[in-house]
Amino acid sequence: MEGRGYSDITRGLGERRVNQISVVRLHDSLSYCYDMNVLNLCRPDYIFPLVLTSITQELFGCRADEDVTGENPYKLIKKEDIVQDMKTRAAVSDFSPVKQRVLEYPEDELLLVFDRDFTFGQSFYLVLTVEAKENILKPPVQGDEEELIDDDDDEEDVIVPKTPEHHPWISLGSEQEIEEETVTHTRPRLMYKFSRPRRDFCSPVRFSDRSAQDGFVECLSYQDKRFNITELERHTAAQTVHHTTDSSTQTLWRYPKNTWTQYEPREFSPEEKKHQLQSENMKNFITSVLIRIDVALQQNCIMNVFSDDWTALSEDDSAPTGKTKSQLKEYQSFTDLNLSKEKTISHIQWHPSISGVIAVAMTERFTLEERIDNSTKLLLNPSYILFWNLSDPINPQLQLECPDDVLSFQFCPSDPNIIAGGCFNGQIALWDVSAHVDKLQDTRSDGKNISHAPNKKNDAPVVRYCAVSAIENGHKSPITDVQWLPETFEVSRYGIPVENSSHMCVQIVTCAPDSCVLFWDVRAPRVVSQSLTDMKKKSEKPLENPHGVPDTFKHLNLTWKPFIRVSLFKIGSSGEYSPLKFSLTDNTVDYSTGERPAHSTGEGEEGSVPSAKQQNPLEHISTKLYVGTEDGELVYTDWKMEKDKESGRLFSPRPTRRFILYDTLINTVSRSPFFKDIILTVGSWRFAVFKEGLTNGSILQSRCSQIMYTVGHWSPSRPAVFFIGKEDGSVEVWDLLEKSHEPSLTQNISTASITSVKAKSISLKQHLLAVSDRLGTLHILQIPWTLRRPSANEMQIVKKYFEREEERLNYFEKRQTRHDNAKKETDTEEQRKKASVSHQKHEEEANAEAQREYEEYLNLEKMILKDTYLLTADL
Repeated sequence: MEGRGYSDITRGLGERRVNQISVVRLHDSLSYCYDMNVLNLCRPDYIFPLVLTSITQELFGCRADEDVTGENPYKLIKKEDIVQDMKTRAAVSDFSPVKQRVLEYPEDELLLVFDRDFTFGQSFYLVLTVEAKENILKPPVQGDEEELIDDDDDEEDVIVPKTPEHHPWISLGSEQEIEEETVTHTRPRLMYKFSRPRRDFCSPVRFSDRSAQDGFVECLSYQDKRFNITELERHTAAQTVHHTTDSSTQTLWRYPKNTWTQYEPREFSPEEKKHQLQSENMKNFITSVLIRIDVALQQNCIMNVFSDDWTALSEDDSAPTGKTKSQLKEYQSFTDLNLSKEKTISHIQWHPSISGVIAVAMTERFTLEERIDNSTKLLLNPSYILFWNLSDPINPQLQLECPDDVLSFQFCPSDPNIIAGGCFNGQIALWDVSAHVDKLQDTRSDGKNISHAPNKKNDAPVVRYCAVSAIENGHKSPITDVQWLPETFEVSRYGIPVENSSHMCVQIVTCAPDSCVLFWDVRAPRVVSQSLTDMKKKSEKPLENPHGVPDTFKHLNLTWKPFIRVSLFKIGSSGEYSPLKFSLTDNTVDYSTGERPAHSTGEGEEGSVPSAKQQNPLEHISTKLYVGTEDGELVYTDWKMEKDKESGRLFSPRPTRRFILYDTLINTVSRSPFFKDIILTVGSWRFAVFKEGLTNGSILQSRCSQIMYTVGHWSPSRPAVFFIGKEDGSVEVWDLLEKSHEPSLTQNISTASITSVKAKSISLKQHLLAVSDRLGTLHILQIPWTLRRPSANEMQIVKKYFEREEERLNYFEKRQTRHDNAKKETDTEEQRKKASVSHQKHEEEANAEAQREYEEYLNLEKMILKDTYLLTADL
C-alpha cells in the first residue's frame, strides 16, 4: 500500500460501512487512518490535529508520556488560558491555526487528546464541540451498543467489534532471540548544529584562478576537545595480592636551636708553595702546556670565546619553517548589532596609552548620490566613533558623537584624552574623554559589565564633541587625513617652524580633495581689544550645558578656522592636485643640546598664542611633506609660505617633485617606524617604497596585482615586514628578508573589502593586528612569532638593502644620463657633418653655376659679334 493514497483505498472499498479503524504505517514515521463509519473522510469536523512544542506542553501541563499517556490521553484545558496564550505569543502560539474555532466554543473548558498512535496525523488533537467532548469522556455502555445493533439487524454488512479474550503466555524461548536481535541504543544520539553568520546569507560568490601548486589542500586529522566519548564498557582483570605497607619515620625536632658552620680553605704554607713552584714536576707541566696556552691566548685576541653560541643558533628558528607557524590567528571580532548595521569602518586607531583599547569610526555605506537621496536619514542617525575593549567583545565602552561621518581621526600624542577627527562635510571636530578614562582602563572580565541579554540597552556613555570648526572656513570636501604636529615644535602663520614653549601638541594638519592642506591651532587666539558686544557677552549669564560637554575647547566651537592654507598647484601646467593622504617629515628637537627655551611663558596652558618675540625659529626642522593625490600621483612639496616681492602677499610654492605610479587614488602614505626617510605608498593594483631625497623614482615597486589594494601598514616590530589589505577581504604579508617579488603570506580575513589595518604591540609575547572591513566588522588577529620577532641583524640588513636599491637607481640614472649625453653628442656630430657636406655641396654647385653662366656669356658675345659683322669666321 506504499504507492497508493487515501482516495485510492477508499475508492476500492466502495459503499461498505465498517465500524473499525485501520492504521497503516508507512516508513515507520507517517500514519494514515481510515474511518470506515464516515465515508471519504479521514477525520471528523469536530477534531483538529495539533503539533504542541515542548514549551506549550510545559505551559498547559500536557507533557507526552508524562502528564498524558496512552492509557489516560485526555486533558481539559481552560478556554481563557488558550486565549491568553494566543494573545501573548501571537503567531508563535501552537493554537493560532484554530483561533476562531476556540473563540466560538461555548463552554469554559476544551478537551485535548493525546494521539499516541498518530491516528489523525499529529500527536495531539483538539475536540471543538461539546457533544463530541461528552461522547469521548462518557462513551455509551454495552447495552446501548447492543440496542444500536438490534436496530440495524436488517443491515447485513454490520460487523460488531469483539474484545479478544486473554490467554496466559507460554514461553517457548523466543523472547531471548528477540532481545538478541533487537537494536538498542547504548548512548544518547549525537546532535549536530550547523550555523552560518547572517552576513554570509545571499553573499555573492566569487571565483578565482588558482595555481597548480595551491590546488592540493591537505586536511589533517586533529583532536576535537569539545567532543568526548564516554567509556561504557571495559574488559579488566584483577589479581589478589598480599597487602603491602609503606612506612617512614622522622626524628622530631623538639625545640629550635641556632647552629652555624664555617669553612676554611686548605692552603699550602709558604714553604710548601715555594717547594711546589721549584719542583721538577711543575716545570715539566708548564713546559708541556706552554704551546697550547700560547694558541689559546692568540685565539682570545682573534675571537670572543665568551660569546653565547646558543643565542646564535636560535636565530635559525626565526626563519619561516612552516605554513601553520606563519598564519595570522583570529583572536577576537567586534561588531554592534545597532551601531554597525549597514555601516562600514572608515578608520581605526589603537589607544596609545591604554592597552587593549581600540577606536573605530563608523560611516554610512553610501555613495555620493545615495547620500544626497538619503540626507534626511543621515540627519536622524548620528555617526559615532566606538571604543572597544578586548575584555568585553559584546558592548562598546565609549561612543563619540560626531557631527558627520568621520573618515580619519588621531589621538593627541601628548594627551591621549584629546582626539581630533575629520568629517565628511569638511569640518574638523575635537573630543575630550578625560572623564571616562576609568571606564576605558577597567579591563576586568568578570562579566559584571557584560550583557548577554539581547533586549538589554547598551549603557556605553555617549560623549559629545567639544568643538567643531566653522563650515565656511574649513575644507570644501571630505577630510581624508588628520595628523597632529609633534610637541617638539609648532608652525607660525608664515609656515616657519618655531620652538614650542608649552611642549604640548597644539596644532593639527588636515587634507582633503579640495586641493589644499590646512593647519589648525587648538589654542584661543590673542584678542588685542574687546568690543562692546564682547563685553556684553561676558556680563551675560552663561548658558546651561545639558549634554555635559567639557569646556576644554569651548573657545573654538563654530569659530575655529585654519591659520595656514597650503595650495597644491600642478607642476608645469595649470590646475591643482587633489590630496588624499600625506606624510610629514618626522622632526624631533633635541633640547639637551641647548635648544630648550630658558623659561616657559605658560601662555599655551591658558589658551593664547605666544608672541613672535618669544618664539625662536628652528632652522633644522624640515618643512617638506609627501602628498598622495586622487589621480595616483605622489607629490613632494613645502608648506613654508613665500612672499611676493611686488605685492608682499603670501603664497604657496609649487611642488618640487612628482611621481606618477598609479592610475587611481593613493590610499596610503606611511613612513616606516624604523627608517624615517622610507615611505610606503599603496594605490590601485600595486604598492611602492620611496626614500626621501631620492628624485629618480621608487626603490621598490611591486608588480600589478589581480585584485586591487586598499590599504597598507608597516609592522611596529620588524623593519622588513609590512601588511597590505585587498579588496577581496584578504591581507598580504610582505617580508623583504624572505622575498621581495611576492608576498610571504596571503590570508583571507573577510568576505568584504579591507578598509583599514593597524598593528599594536600589547606585550613582548603578544602582537595584535586590527583589520576592519566594509561590512562594519573589526577583526583582531594574533601576529605569529616569526612575523613579530626581528632577527639580530635585521635592521642592518634592511638598511643595506635600501642602500643597494638606491645605488641601483643612481647607477641607472647616471647610465641614462651618459646615454642621453652620448646620444646628444652623436646627434650634434651628425648635424655638423650634414651641415659641412651641405656647405661643400653648395660651394661646388655655386662654382658650376658660375662656370655655366660664364660660358653662356661667351656664347652670347660671339653671337652678337657675328650679327654685327665684327667677328669673321677666320677669327
